[in-house]
Amino acid sequence: MRIRIVDAFTDRPFAGNPAAVVLLDSGPFPGDDRLQRLAAEVNLSETAYARPLPDSSEADWALRWFTPVTEVNLCGHATLATAHVLRSTGAAAGTIRFATRSGILTAEAAADGSITLDFPTAPLTELPVGEDVRAALGADVLSVHDTGPNIGDLLVELADEKTVRTLTPDLAAVARLGHRGVIVTARASGDGGGQGAYDYVSRFFGPAVGIDEDPVTGSAHTALAPLWSGRLGRESLTGLQVSARTGLVRTTVRGDRTLLTGDAVTVIDGELLAGP
Repeated sequence: MRIRIVDAFTDRPFAGNPAAVVLLDSGPFPGDDRLQRLAAEVNLSETAYARPLPDSSEADWALRWFTPVTEVNLCGHATLATAHVLRSTGAAAGTIRFATRSGILTAEAAADGSITLDFPTAPLTELPVGEDVRAALGADVLSVHDTGPNIGDLLVELADEKTVRTLTPDLAAVARLGHRGVIVTARASGDGGGQGAYDYVSRFFGPAVGIDEDPVTGSAHTALAPLWSGRLGRESLTGLQVSARTGLVRTTVRGDRTLLTGDAVTVIDGELLAGP
Protein backbone atom coordinates (compact mmCIF):
# COMPACT_ATOMS: atom_id res chain seq x y z
CA MET A 1 0.00 0.00 0.00
CA ARG A 2 1.34 3.41 -0.99
CA ILE A 3 1.78 6.36 1.31
CA ARG A 4 2.71 9.79 0.04
CA ILE A 5 3.87 12.88 1.90
CA VAL A 6 2.67 16.07 0.25
CA ASP A 7 3.61 19.63 1.16
CA ALA A 8 0.40 21.66 0.85
CA PHE A 9 -0.21 25.38 0.41
CA THR A 10 3.20 25.83 -1.17
CA ASP A 11 4.77 25.49 -4.61
CA ARG A 12 8.13 24.26 -3.32
CA PRO A 13 9.21 21.25 -1.25
CA PHE A 14 9.95 21.52 2.47
CA ALA A 15 7.58 24.46 2.95
CA GLY A 16 3.85 24.66 3.56
CA ASN A 17 2.23 21.91 5.62
CA PRO A 18 3.14 18.24 5.10
CA ALA A 19 0.31 15.71 5.11
CA ALA A 20 0.37 11.95 4.66
CA VAL A 21 -2.06 10.59 2.08
CA VAL A 22 -3.15 6.95 1.93
CA LEU A 23 -5.45 5.85 -0.91
CA LEU A 24 -7.43 2.77 0.11
CA ASP A 25 -9.37 0.25 -1.90
CA SER A 26 -13.14 0.47 -2.16
CA GLY A 27 -15.17 -0.91 0.71
CA PRO A 28 -15.31 0.02 4.39
CA PHE A 29 -12.51 1.93 6.09
CA PRO A 30 -10.20 -0.15 8.29
CA GLY A 31 -10.87 0.06 12.01
CA ASP A 32 -10.39 3.44 13.68
CA ASP A 33 -7.63 2.06 15.90
CA ARG A 34 -5.56 1.04 12.89
CA LEU A 35 -6.04 4.39 11.20
CA GLN A 36 -5.08 6.21 14.40
CA ARG A 37 -1.99 4.09 15.00
CA LEU A 38 -0.66 4.81 11.52
CA ALA A 39 -1.32 8.53 11.98
CA ALA A 40 0.62 8.40 15.25
CA GLU A 41 3.47 6.56 13.52
CA VAL A 42 3.64 9.12 10.70
CA ASN A 43 3.39 11.90 13.33
CA LEU A 44 2.43 14.72 10.98
CA SER A 45 -0.32 17.16 11.86
CA GLU A 46 -2.69 15.13 9.66
CA THR A 47 -2.85 11.81 7.86
CA ALA A 48 -5.63 11.58 5.26
CA TYR A 49 -7.34 8.34 4.25
CA ALA A 50 -9.44 8.25 1.08
CA ARG A 51 -11.40 5.41 -0.47
CA PRO A 52 -13.40 5.42 -3.73
CA LEU A 53 -17.18 5.40 -3.56
CA PRO A 54 -19.62 3.70 -5.94
CA ASP A 55 -20.70 5.64 -9.02
CA SER A 56 -24.19 5.99 -7.54
CA SER A 57 -22.88 7.96 -4.54
CA GLU A 58 -23.22 11.73 -4.14
CA ALA A 59 -19.42 11.96 -3.77
CA ASP A 60 -16.46 10.35 -5.53
CA TRP A 61 -14.26 9.57 -2.51
CA ALA A 62 -14.80 9.19 1.21
CA LEU A 63 -12.17 11.14 3.16
CA ARG A 64 -11.11 11.10 6.80
CA TRP A 65 -8.36 13.00 8.66
CA PHE A 66 -6.39 12.00 11.76
CA THR A 67 -3.89 13.94 13.85
CA PRO A 68 -1.39 11.85 15.84
CA VAL A 69 -3.95 11.60 18.66
CA THR A 70 -7.49 12.02 17.26
CA GLU A 71 -9.79 12.21 14.24
CA VAL A 72 -10.87 15.73 13.25
CA ASN A 73 -13.98 17.14 11.58
CA LEU A 74 -12.28 19.32 8.98
CA CYS A 75 -8.78 19.67 7.55
CA GLY A 76 -7.81 21.88 4.64
CA HIS A 77 -4.20 21.05 3.90
CA ALA A 78 -4.73 17.27 3.95
CA THR A 79 -7.72 17.66 1.62
CA LEU A 80 -5.58 19.72 -0.75
CA ALA A 81 -2.85 17.07 -0.50
CA THR A 82 -5.32 14.27 -1.25
CA ALA A 83 -6.72 16.09 -4.27
CA HIS A 84 -3.15 16.68 -5.49
CA VAL A 85 -2.34 12.95 -5.20
CA LEU A 86 -5.55 11.89 -6.95
CA ARG A 87 -4.92 14.32 -9.78
CA SER A 88 -1.18 13.68 -10.18
CA THR A 89 -1.62 9.89 -10.22
CA GLY A 90 -4.56 9.94 -12.63
CA ALA A 91 -6.90 8.42 -10.04
CA ALA A 92 -9.30 11.35 -10.50
CA ALA A 93 -9.77 14.28 -12.84
CA GLY A 94 -11.92 17.37 -12.98
CA THR A 95 -13.84 18.35 -9.87
CA ILE A 96 -13.41 15.83 -7.06
CA ARG A 97 -16.19 15.41 -4.50
CA PHE A 98 -15.26 14.18 -1.01
CA ALA A 99 -17.73 12.78 1.53
CA THR A 100 -16.50 13.88 4.97
CA ARG A 101 -17.60 14.59 8.53
CA SER A 102 -18.22 18.16 7.34
CA GLY A 103 -20.43 17.19 4.43
CA ILE A 104 -19.55 17.15 0.75
CA LEU A 105 -16.36 19.09 -0.01
CA THR A 106 -15.07 19.68 -3.51
CA ALA A 107 -11.63 20.23 -4.98
CA GLU A 108 -11.05 21.67 -8.44
CA ALA A 109 -7.69 22.00 -10.20
CA ALA A 110 -6.83 24.98 -12.39
CA ALA A 111 -4.65 24.94 -15.50
CA ASP A 112 -1.70 26.25 -13.49
CA GLY A 113 -1.90 23.26 -11.12
CA SER A 114 -3.34 25.12 -8.16
CA ILE A 115 -6.30 23.52 -6.39
CA THR A 116 -9.37 25.26 -5.00
CA LEU A 117 -11.29 23.72 -2.11
CA ASP A 118 -14.94 24.57 -1.42
CA PHE A 119 -15.45 24.49 2.37
CA PRO A 120 -18.19 25.66 4.73
CA THR A 121 -17.60 29.16 6.12
CA ALA A 122 -17.07 29.13 9.88
CA PRO A 123 -19.77 31.06 11.78
CA LEU A 124 -18.03 33.65 13.96
CA THR A 125 -19.38 34.64 17.36
CA GLU A 126 -17.54 37.40 19.21
CA LEU A 127 -16.70 36.57 22.82
CA PRO A 128 -15.49 38.65 25.75
CA VAL A 129 -11.70 38.76 25.97
CA GLY A 130 -10.92 36.47 28.89
CA GLU A 131 -7.87 36.75 31.10
CA ASP A 132 -7.22 33.03 30.47
CA VAL A 133 -6.73 33.76 26.75
CA ARG A 134 -4.43 36.72 27.45
CA ALA A 135 -2.39 34.66 29.90
CA ALA A 136 -2.12 31.66 27.58
CA LEU A 137 -0.88 33.81 24.70
CA GLY A 138 1.17 36.29 26.71
CA ALA A 139 0.01 39.17 24.52
CA ASP A 140 -2.57 41.92 24.36
CA VAL A 141 -5.74 40.73 22.63
CA LEU A 142 -7.95 42.92 20.44
CA SER A 143 -10.83 40.49 19.90
CA VAL A 144 -11.82 36.85 20.34
CA HIS A 145 -14.28 34.85 18.24
CA ASP A 146 -15.66 31.36 18.57
CA THR A 147 -15.57 29.60 15.19
CA GLY A 148 -18.48 27.20 15.72
CA PRO A 149 -18.59 23.43 16.23
CA ASN A 150 -17.27 22.41 12.83
CA ILE A 151 -13.68 23.46 13.47
CA GLY A 152 -13.99 24.29 17.16
CA ASP A 153 -11.22 26.89 17.44
CA LEU A 154 -10.79 30.27 19.09
CA LEU A 155 -9.90 33.03 16.64
CA VAL A 156 -7.83 35.68 18.41
CA GLU A 157 -6.88 39.02 16.87
CA LEU A 158 -3.59 40.50 18.05
CA ALA A 159 -2.18 43.99 17.71
CA ASP A 160 0.01 43.61 14.64
CA GLU A 161 1.94 41.25 12.39
CA LYS A 162 5.11 41.43 14.49
CA THR A 163 3.21 40.26 17.56
CA VAL A 164 1.85 37.25 15.64
CA ARG A 165 5.28 36.36 14.27
CA THR A 166 7.09 36.57 17.62
CA LEU A 167 4.38 35.02 19.82
CA THR A 168 5.53 32.29 22.26
CA PRO A 169 2.33 31.01 23.90
CA ASP A 170 2.08 28.83 26.98
CA LEU A 171 1.03 25.66 25.18
CA ALA A 172 -0.18 23.90 28.31
CA ALA A 173 -2.45 26.87 29.01
CA VAL A 174 -3.63 26.90 25.37
CA ALA A 175 -4.61 23.23 25.70
CA ARG A 176 -6.70 24.08 28.77
CA LEU A 177 -8.82 26.65 26.91
CA GLY A 178 -11.21 23.89 25.84
CA HIS A 179 -11.00 24.27 22.05
CA ARG A 180 -9.42 22.26 19.25
CA GLY A 181 -6.90 25.06 18.85
CA VAL A 182 -6.23 28.76 18.86
CA ILE A 183 -5.82 30.80 15.67
CA VAL A 184 -3.94 34.06 16.17
CA THR A 185 -4.09 36.70 13.47
CA ALA A 186 -3.38 40.33 12.56
CA ARG A 187 -3.56 42.56 9.53
CA ALA A 188 -0.46 42.46 7.33
CA SER A 189 2.10 45.13 8.14
CA GLY A 190 2.45 46.03 4.46
CA ASP A 191 6.16 45.39 3.98
CA GLY A 192 5.69 41.86 2.59
CA GLY A 193 8.72 40.49 4.40
CA GLY A 194 10.04 39.13 1.11
CA GLN A 195 7.15 36.67 0.92
CA GLY A 196 4.93 38.35 -1.67
CA ALA A 197 1.68 40.23 -1.29
CA TYR A 198 -0.70 39.15 1.47
CA ASP A 199 -3.50 40.77 3.43
CA TYR A 200 -3.33 39.13 6.85
CA VAL A 201 -1.11 36.78 8.84
CA SER A 202 -1.93 33.93 11.17
CA ARG A 203 -0.55 31.08 13.24
CA PHE A 204 -2.32 28.03 14.67
CA PHE A 205 -1.66 26.27 17.98
CA GLY A 206 -3.42 22.95 18.70
CA PRO A 207 -1.73 21.18 21.61
CA ALA A 208 -5.08 19.72 22.71
CA VAL A 209 -5.12 17.58 19.53
CA GLY A 210 -1.41 16.77 19.49
CA ILE A 211 -0.24 19.69 17.30
CA ASP A 212 1.81 22.27 19.16
CA GLU A 213 1.95 24.49 16.06
CA ASP A 214 0.46 23.62 12.69
CA PRO A 215 2.50 24.96 9.76
CA VAL A 216 -0.45 25.95 7.50
CA THR A 217 -4.05 25.38 8.56
CA GLY A 218 -6.59 25.37 5.76
CA SER A 219 -9.62 24.93 8.02
CA ALA A 220 -8.58 27.97 10.08
CA HIS A 221 -8.90 30.08 6.95
CA THR A 222 -12.64 29.34 6.82
CA ALA A 223 -12.75 31.61 9.90
CA LEU A 224 -9.93 33.98 8.95
CA ALA A 225 -11.44 34.70 5.53
CA PRO A 226 -14.82 36.03 6.76
CA LEU A 227 -13.15 38.01 9.54
CA TRP A 228 -10.72 39.81 7.25
CA SER A 229 -13.07 40.08 4.27
CA GLY A 230 -15.46 41.89 6.57
CA ARG A 231 -12.73 44.16 7.91
CA LEU A 232 -11.10 44.92 4.56
CA GLY A 233 -14.22 45.02 2.39
CA ARG A 234 -13.03 42.49 -0.20
CA GLU A 235 -14.27 38.95 -0.76
CA SER A 236 -10.93 37.68 -2.16
CA LEU A 237 -7.79 37.91 -0.02
CA THR A 238 -4.46 36.18 0.56
CA GLY A 239 -3.42 34.93 3.98
CA LEU A 240 0.14 34.11 5.01
CA GLN A 241 0.56 31.63 7.84
CA VAL A 242 3.82 32.69 9.44
CA SER A 243 4.99 29.40 10.94
CA ALA A 244 8.61 28.39 10.43
CA ARG A 245 7.67 26.68 7.13
CA THR A 246 5.13 29.36 6.03
CA GLY A 247 2.40 28.98 3.46
CA LEU A 248 0.00 31.06 1.38
CA VAL A 249 -3.75 30.47 1.25
CA ARG A 250 -5.86 32.46 -1.21
CA THR A 251 -9.40 32.85 0.12
CA THR A 252 -12.74 33.90 -1.34
CA VAL A 253 -15.86 34.21 0.81
CA ARG A 254 -19.14 33.35 -0.86
CA GLY A 255 -21.73 33.50 1.88
CA ASP A 256 -21.83 30.21 3.75
CA ARG A 257 -18.99 28.77 1.63
CA THR A 258 -15.33 29.75 1.54
CA LEU A 259 -12.96 28.89 -1.30
CA LEU A 260 -9.37 28.03 -0.34
CA THR A 261 -6.79 27.97 -3.12
CA GLY A 262 -3.21 26.73 -2.95
CA ASP A 263 -0.51 24.60 -4.48
CA ALA A 264 0.98 21.27 -3.42
CA VAL A 265 4.16 19.27 -3.99
CA THR A 266 4.71 15.53 -3.43
CA VAL A 267 8.01 15.04 -1.57
CA ILE A 268 7.87 11.34 -0.55
CA ASP A 269 6.26 8.39 -2.31
CA GLY A 270 6.74 5.11 -0.46
CA GLU A 271 5.35 1.71 0.40
CA LEU A 272 3.67 0.83 3.67
CA LEU A 273 5.01 -2.51 4.87
CA ALA A 274 2.45 -2.64 7.66
CA GLY A 275 -0.63 -0.49 7.67
CA PRO A 276 -4.42 -0.37 7.32
